[in-house]
Amino acid sequence: MNVIRLFHRQLNLLDYALSSLHRKRLKNTGILVVFSAVIFLFSSVQLMTRGLSETAETVLQQAPDITVQQLSAGRQVALDISAVESVRSIFGISSITPRVWGYYFDESNGANYTVLGLKIEDLPENMLPALEEGTLPEKNRHGDVVISESVRESLGLGSRKNFSLFRPDLSMMSFSVSGMFSEATSIVTADTLFMSLAGARELFAMAPGKVTDLLVNVGNPRETDTIAAKIAGRIPGSRVITRNQIIKTYSVVFSWRSGFGSVCLLAALSAFVILAYDKASGLTREDQREVGILKILGWRATDVMAVRFWESGIVALLALSIGYSLSWVHVVWGRGILFEPLLLGWSVLRPKITLVPSFSLNELLLIFSVTVLPYLCATVIPAWRSAVIRPDTVV
Repeated sequence: MNVIRLFHRQLNLLDYALSSLHRKRLKNTGILVVFSAVIFLFSSVQLMTRGLSETAETVLQQAPDITVQQLSAGRQVALDISAVESVRSIFGISSITPRVWGYYFDESNGANYTVLGLKIEDLPENMLPALEEGTLPEKNRHGDVVISESVRESLGLGSRKNFSLFRPDLSMMSFSVSGMFSEATSIVTADTLFMSLAGARELFAMAPGKVTDLLVNVGNPRETDTIAAKIAGRIPGSRVITRNQIIKTYSVVFSWRSGFGSVCLLAALSAFVILAYDKASGLTREDQREVGILKILGWRATDVMAVRFWESGIVALLALSIGYSLSWVHVVWGRGILFEPLLLGWSVLRPKITLVPSFSLNELLLIFSVTVLPYLCATVIPAWRSAVIRPDTVV
């Protein structure tokens, strides 16, 4: 019976708190709007970071298990194609694909393209890039290239398929667009020119028999680290990178940028908490008179504090619901336009991706802890100060 009585008492206090919020709706609406905006910004950063990490992890499943590069004086240099024979005999390797890759700066538009040259016929099925339209470069056509929509816009191709780029000796090399990358992979292909191995060698004027690195796939993923260690022993001065390391690198980069943005937003949250404390502390004469009348009617200090808690809790939960919901709309349908430069960088060619992060209860609890709890704590002292007002001093 005591529990039922307590439950009904809290329902009555909640009802009074709702009526109190309605009477002071102008003041509470202002706090709700500002609080929702702060939660919206913080939630958007968290959702975008997780969405980008999940997208990168999904797309990079097509990456090779192991990438082998040659270092000299701590810098990457060209690798001799004969290195393939040095590692081919390692048990557990299913395929080895030489690659030429590098950066090409286009002075006409300030864009920096990533050039990838591979023997298409030697690529395993799981490493073939996903295309929106067209076909992969043909074996004997060095000028065929696959590009993204961002690259097409950057080059100003429109409906044209042919374009030219300068080689190191300032001679021109002509290319023909054979296919377009799928938008789903734009997080890693937005700035990419994908062509044959011979075509990339010709563009960069690399000597025959030289490649940038080797892409190695293994039969058993559990043996990846073991095989990577064996490859490092076979090729002196090599740098061996596994796919898991690449995925972790992407995750660290997104997390670092997210942390920077979150720290900036915490300053705005701190300012709002101070504002909420100031608003709650500034009891008007009317508020003091209301508390005095309630006490004369038999209300206890704990009842007054409970009402103030219900008021703060209702505002906080409404702000959390509104802000968190708007952040999903911003990230999924608005593509996180407010934080796109922060998390994706300020490159001329920025990936156009649609993020649909999975729901995470842990993330929601984090947002609740970082935003709602400080607000509730900021209203505790003002609630106590209003609850201990003596009725004979205000009535």
